[in-house]
Amino acid sequence: MQQNNGLDKSQMISFAVLCLVLFGFMFYFQNKQSKEEQLKAQQQKTEQVKSAVKQTQASNINPNVTPNAIQTANLSNKELKIEFASLGGQVSKVELAEYRAYDRKTDKADLPLNLITKNNSNYGFQFKDKTGKVINTKDLVFAPTVNGNAVTMTANYNGAVIQFIYTLLPKYTLDFKVRTQGLLNITFDNKADFIWNYNVRNLEKGRAQEQSHSEFSYAFNNYKDYDYDGRTTMDEEKETLNWIGVKQQFFASVIEAKTGFTQSKGNQEIIEEGEYLKKLNYEGFVQMTGSELNQDFTWYFMPLDLPLLKSYDKNFDEILPLGWSFIGWMNRGFFIPIYNFIASWGLTAGWAIFLLTILVKLILSPIMYKQHKLSAMMRVIRPEIDEANAKFKDADPMKKQQATMEIYRKAGVNQMAGCLPALVQIPIFYALFRFFPNFIDLRGQGFWFAKDLTAYDDLIKLPFKVPFLGDHLSIFALACTIVILIYTIMTSGNMQQPQQEGMPNMKVLMYIFPITFLFFLNTSASGLSWYYFVSNAINILIILVIKYLILDEKKIHAQIQANKEKPKAEGKFQKRMREMMEKAQEQQKYQEQQKKKK
Repeated sequence: MQQNNGLDKSQMISFAVLCLVLFGFMFYFQNKQSKEEQLKAQQQKTEQVKSAVKQTQASNINPNVTPNAIQTANLSNKELKIEFASLGGQVSKVELAEYRAYDRKTDKADLPLNLITKNNSNYGFQFKDKTGKVINTKDLVFAPTVNGNAVTMTANYNGAVIQFIYTLLPKYTLDFKVRTQGLLNITFDNKADFIWNYNVRNLEKGRAQEQSHSEFSYAFNNYKDYDYDGRTTMDEEKETLNWIGVKQQFFASVIEAKTGFTQSKGNQEIIEEGEYLKKLNYEGFVQMTGSELNQDFTWYFMPLDLPLLKSYDKNFDEILPLGWSFIGWMNRGFFIPIYNFIASWGLTAGWAIFLLTILVKLILSPIMYKQHKLSAMMRVIRPEIDEANAKFKDADPMKKQQATMEIYRKAGVNQMAGCLPALVQIPIFYALFRFFPNFIDLRGQGFWFAKDLTAYDDLIKLPFKVPFLGDHLSIFALACTIVILIYTIMTSGNMQQPQQEGMPNMKVLMYIFPITFLFFLNTSASGLSWYYFVSNAINILIILVIKYLILDEKKIHAQIQANKEKPKAEGKFQKRMREMMEKAQEQQKYQEQQKKKK
């Protein structure tokens, strides 16, 4: 019986060559990417200059716009602290009082969490007067009046009165009513153009991760349908949107229109460095009645907490990207409830994930048992496979493959059964890939050297940037990679070496996989790395227990011999494979005959 001795000399050389090729590609694309980033940065600087010029020109439309004319008003409750600016009559600052933002200087979450501040968000309604001149409420100066939990912003334009009435409500809600009087004397328009420009602020530790989760979110068809757009452009001109929002990793700013937004379109661009992650621009129309704008809206500045989102009954829970179809169901119906149940025992987040991992492994243990039993059966018949390979060494590769399949068939070994555990774990892996960086209950929860399980741990800081790896090494990612590598070495002995020349060595590819996994996990949520470290450590223990305590290879050998004595009905898959091989053989013979004739 052959033993698994790990990597031999030729495999080590192949592995080293492939690693060099892999790193060569990484450095090449990193240099290419850096040049593209420099070009984008230069373009962004140019756009910022143009934007500043436009804003200066816009403010000159209204001579009342002076520093002394700008006033602010404030409303607050236990959830939100909101500031309103008289220029544009709009929300100028939003702080979520119960949450904190990450501070890169202190490497802690100890900054006020402001979704809106420093003019990163501005919005207004745009229409044309009877002379064709464009009027935007962002350029008007409003006078604020505070009354309890409400602020009324009032502006006058050529005899018309425009009022924005804001009322702060519980559950991160800000009621927003627009009322006009005399606007019909200024415009013939029957709809107003709502324009919203929003720069997403960097609030979390993992910039790249938070950036990838920042996008447009919106609902339509009377709140029944939901969609999102993380690309460069958004185009929903045929749908009436019930609400439009800018989603971040754990928070969202959403505006709901009671009569809906029509002819919606938008665009977004990535900001590579600095305080902001993305720049998003939205434009949609709201209906005017008799050239007067009297519409009701609602602003929501909310954390992406699943029970809270469901409580609104406006399809907000779809904003949380837990995965589509079965993936999302697993997160909503299994992982989140089970985690919350375990955490209710008073355990820290890291140990709750540890117990969650054990539970998942217990559920999958029957499948894993069958997989390892199959591995043991393949080890037992390995001498017969080697004998067949030696016998047909110089023969047609097709005959060698047929002989191998015949040995499997007589022994009662189904090779396809080994694919089942991998297929089962794919949706679980993707569900957890969505779960850990988006579950707000893990945000800010530390474990050992990881200060936040929804971001990477960077205890080991590098003095330079490594392509696709960054300027740090995650200890959880390193530990996970090492455990996966050990597991791979322990299981690779069951894999047959390639029998045909020119075919890739699957063992070597298996060893490369853990290394590439490090690049993926190094910038991912440390909770995900911790889960997979525990999961693969348990896999190793299961292999040892099954091999030395449960499975007896002598009994398996006896079972295989008994299987050989039994008449075997050819399965559909085996029949199909045999017919395909026979057909390929005939085609090969025909081609050889044609060559001889020529």
